[in-house]
Amino acid sequence: MKSEFGLFGLGVMGKSLTRNLANNGFTVSMFNRHIKGLEEHVAINFKNEHTELTNALAFDNLEAFVKSIQTPRKIMLMVNAGKTIDYVIADLLPYLSKGDTLIDGGNSNYKDTKERSLYLKSKYIYFIGVGVSGGEEGALKGPSIMPGGSKETYDAVAPFLEAIAAKDKANLPCCTYIGPEGSGHFVKMVHNGIEYAEMQLLAEVYDILRTNENTPTDIANILESWQPLANSYLLEITIDILRKKEHNEWLVDKIMDKAGNKGTGNWTTIATAELGVPSSLIASALFARYTSFYKSDRVQLNTLYNKQTTKPSITTKDVYDAYQFARIINHHQGIKLIAVASKTFKWHINLSEVARIWTNGCIIRSSFMEELVEVLRETDSILNHSAIVKQVNLLKPKVNNAVAQCVLAEIPIPCISESINFFNGLTTANSPANIIQAQRDYFGAHTYQRIDDETEAFHHTKWIN
Repeated sequence: MKSEFGLFGLGVMGKSLTRNLANNGFTVSMFNRHIKGLEEHVAINFKNEHTELTNALAFDNLEAFVKSIQTPRKIMLMVNAGKTIDYVIADLLPYLSKGDTLIDGGNSNYKDTKERSLYLKSKYIYFIGVGVSGGEEGALKGPSIMPGGSKETYDAVAPFLEAIAAKDKANLPCCTYIGPEGSGHFVKMVHNGIEYAEMQLLAEVYDILRTNENTPTDIANILESWQPLANSYLLEITIDILRKKEHNEWLVDKIMDKAGNKGTGNWTTIATAELGVPSSLIASALFARYTSFYKSDRVQLNTLYNKQTTKPSITTKDVYDAYQFARIINHHQGIKLIAVASKTFKWHINLSEVARIWTNGCIIRSSFMEELVEVLRETDSILNHSAIVKQVNLLKPKVNNAVAQCVLAEIPIPCISESINFFNGLTTANSPANIIQAQRDYFGAHTYQRIDDETEAFHHTKWIN
């Protein structure tokens, strides 16, 4: 007997996806490398631990693994992004046949995915880059899946991906064809960028509320009261985190305030700069993590400058409104980045469908995301939608006050403050960029356009005689 699907790499996500496939009735071949004394008999031990894997085939021999799968083969790679993917592809190639498909389910850089697709095409092997969001639990119970590659390749693997994906409110799979090579991993990358900012916003909310002398349990109760109007997966887990105690003390108070990252926030920030899109909240969230990592510097400078944080004169309702305002800006920026990339690379991405598959299974799922499914059917710029305009106009005075009070209280809120700075810049008809362009022309003869010249010609001035 041969299996229907192969899964290479039994880390946390690989194991969960294998069980998900088996629970959906597919026969699976699974492979994990064998390293004496470190990783031994991983696949067979995993098979023996779970009854749903009774019919699965377990291997630590690569050739036997590949030969156990029905042709044309469909093999999903769940290994670390980067050079590891290239090494795995090189190891697999001698055993593959014309028309087989490799599926990269890791967080690969979209540019690498494009290159790998072209390379494998020359070997007559199909390749599709698939973003998978949801963590360990999502991978097991149903993740959000973002596939990018040729439509023909997607159609061949769709029965597997759509079966294991989460389901939206209409019971449709949270998996859709994103577009050509690289687009799936690009969308997943931006998903993670939005996630960075959403996490940072909740951290800032926590900081404001604790400075106002609320305990972690108090803050959890406040956040819980927000759920009817602003629920999200990240809000839910933050409530759980704040309530968790260890030896009758809040665990969150014992966690070192140094936030790590695995690279997708960096890539999103690079992409937004390369494409000329101001996704400034994602960048601010990334740099906030970098700042957090300089713990010893922060402790030293706190003493050196006698930093005294004070209670901000701000209501819990104002904090909520500022949080909601900043979330709107974050989603606007992330979606705008996808829209510009889609136009630049001719991917023809359906933004409403992207929002739909983000309504369940993924880390940034939320009630607001459900609203955006309808909003993005009408516009690719959510700040132009009438319902959003009305909401932003109501929230703007509150975020202004919140930012002002936090600055006076010396509470760092990089993402909340950037949300209003970005909005003020985007809604300013006549910006001070004219002085910058004049400066550029002065020292570099970069030229400028004139508002009194309808030909849009470029001019240069000799600024000193």
